[in-house]
Amino acid sequence: MGCTKESRYLFQKREVWYFSRRVPSDLQGHYKRSRIVLSLRTKSRTAAAARAVTLASKLDENWLTIRWRTNGDPFSRFVNDGVVAPDSISGPFVTEASKIYINAKGKSRPLTFRQAVDRSVHYLVSVSGDKPIDAYVRQDANKLRDAIAAKGLSTATIKRTFSVIRALVNFTSKELGLPEIGVFSSIYFGEPEEQIRTIRRPVPIKSLRHVQSLCREINDEPRWLIALISDTGLRLSEAAGLIIHDVQLRAAQPYLSIRPHPWRRLKTRGSERMVPLVGTSLWAAKAAVAATSNKFVFPRYCDETRCKGNSASAALNKWLSPRVPSGCVVHSFRHSFRDRLREGEGADDREIVSF
Repeated sequence: MGCTKESRYLFQKREVWYFSRRVPSDLQGHYKRSRIVLSLRTKSRTAAAARAVTLASKLDENWLTIRWRTNGDPFSRFVNDGVVAPDSISGPFVTEASKIYINAKGKSRPLTFRQAVDRSVHYLVSVSGDKPIDAYVRQDANKLRDAIAAKGLSTATIKRTFSVIRALVNFTSKELGLPEIGVFSSIYFGEPEEQIRTIRRPVPIKSLRHVQSLCREINDEPRWLIALISDTGLRLSEAAGLIIHDVQLRAAQPYLSIRPHPWRRLKTRGSERMVPLVGTSLWAAKAAVAATSNKFVFPRYCDETRCKGNSASAALNKWLSPRVPSGCVVHSFRHSFRDRLREGEGADDREIVSF
C-alpha cells in the first residue's frame, strides 16, 4: 500500500494516534529535540490523518518563517487585518472537518444529512475559501450570511446553514481537543419584523374533494400517495416511507402504524403513532398495497437505502399546482386535516392523527 503524506507522520501507541516529524538539519538549533512528537488525542485514523496534514502544514509555515527571519518577513505587506496568525491555527480545513463529521454522525442519517453538510460547506468555501476551522474570523461569518441572503434565500435557510456549520465545527473541535470556536455563533440575522415567514395555506374543502376525485380517476402511484395524505394528515415522508407491514387493513378499524425505519426517520419522538384509515385514504392504501411488488407501499419513492421525499414533493407539487389555490402544496393537506378535525370534532393538536 502506498504511503500518503499524512501517514508518514503518524504512529499509534496504545490505540492513540501520534504525530511525529523530524526537524530539518538546518533548523535543529532552534529546537530542543531533533524530532517533534505530539499526541493527536484520538483513536480515529480519519481524524488523526486530517490533523496530521494540518500540523505538517503549520510546521512548514513555521520553518519558512524561521528561515526568512534574518531578512525580515517579505509577506507582511500582503496580510489583511483580521487574519488569524498561523501560529494560533491547529484545526483541520473545513472540507476535512466535514468528512470527519459526516463519517462519525452520518452513518444512520438520511442522504439529506450529507447533502445539507456539503451544501453549507460549499457556501462557506465559495465565500471565504477552504481554511482551517479555527482560522475563520467574524468577518467570514458575516460575509457568508450576506452572500446567502444575496441569493434571495430566506432567513430560515441562512439559519439552517449556520446551524450545520456550527455543528460540524463544534464536533470536530471537541474530537481533536481544540479550544471552543465561536465565530459562527450569535450571528445577527435581522430583526424579527424583517423576517418573512412562508405560510402554507390549507387546501379548501372544495379543492380537496376535487383532487381526491381526480386521484380516484387517474388511479396510479403518485395519486395514491396524495390521496393517502389527504385524509390522514401524514407528512409526505411518513407516507412515502411506509412498508406493507405498516398497513393494517384487516383490523376492525384499518390503520397505519407510523414508526421509524432505517430509510426514513421520524421528525420527532412523538411522531410514532397509529393513524386511522378512512374515506379516500382507505381506498388509496388498499390500491397501493395491492399494486406493489415488494415490501414498500410506494416503491417509486422509497427503497432500502432512502426515502426520496424531495423528488416526491417536487413531482406531486407540480401536478397539484394548477388544481389547488396559489400557495397550497402537498403539506397543505396536513393543515387542512387539522382544520377539518377542529371544525368537525373539536380535536386539539394531539388528537389530530392518533388514536
